[in-house]
Amino acid sequence: MDELFAGGTLFLCVGVLALGVIGFVLITSVRIVPEYQRLVVFRLGRVMGQKGPGLVLLFPVIDQARIVDLREQVREVPHQTSITKDNAPISIDFLWYYKVIDSVLTVTQVGNFEMAAAGIATTTLRSVIGGIALDDVLSQRDHINQTLRVKLDEVTERWGVKVTNVEIREIIPPRDVQDAMNRQMSAERTRRALVTESTGDKEAAINRAEGTKQANILQAEGERQSNILRAEGEKQAQQLRAEGYAAALQAIYASAANIDQKTMTLQYFEALKSLGASPSTKYIFPMEFTSLIQGVIKKD
Repeated sequence: MDELFAGGTLFLCVGVLALGVIGFVLITSVRIVPEYQRLVVFRLGRVMGQKGPGLVLLFPVIDQARIVDLREQVREVPHQTSITKDNAPISIDFLWYYKVIDSVLTVTQVGNFEMAAAGIATTTLRSVIGGIALDDVLSQRDHINQTLRVKLDEVTERWGVKVTNVEIREIIPPRDVQDAMNRQMSAERTRRALVTESTGDKEAAINRAEGTKQANILQAEGERQSNILRAEGEKQAQQLRAEGYAAALQAIYASAANIDQKTMTLQYFEALKSLGASPSTKYIFPMEFTSLIQGVIKKD
């Protein structure tokens, strides 16, 4: 009975050991690699190349695998003090983006890519800033980004890494430079305010002058129209008066054509009567006297 129990125990131990060995073999020999990763396989220390994505089978014990992420990564370079070309100390931090394009080179050509890349980024930043004046550093950020990207890419290319982008986040100039910039911005804002105010005054003066001009034009046009209308009215009035005079003369002439000598004598007497009613001294010559004078003049 004891021998049977001992045999069962030994069989159980062997089974558990076998299951453990099988589990270890499965864990170390079967890998499922996502689409964004690759496995760099070493067999007895020799590079066998990259494997994946999908199911990858490895030989237990003799195969070793290193996982490499192919997605684009971003790393931050904290504030670094750099000296510009004109000896001004400034503090700059930036972000740089990279992507592994050759996983085998990334594993075999550099021991710690993260640390090596951070050191290269820092030294490259100081090198680039050292060749640019302070004013250009503050105004040519895109140019500095492009220069940093190119220089970093030249170094990381041999590690199988492509630097895709570099973005400077913050540039902190010296305190005296910041104060000068603040004064300059204040002066610039004051200048713009004065320019805006003077431009407004100019436009207002132009508008007032234009309004006065238009008012004078309208007033002159109104006076001209008024004069024309008065002249037209006067002309028409004179024409009407002339027509009235003509009509009156025609009526008088028509009436005079029918007047006889007796009527004229009566009118003559009426005129003498009116003259006699006046208190002034008068000399009256009868019509016969005038006829006598006319006869004497004819004889002479």
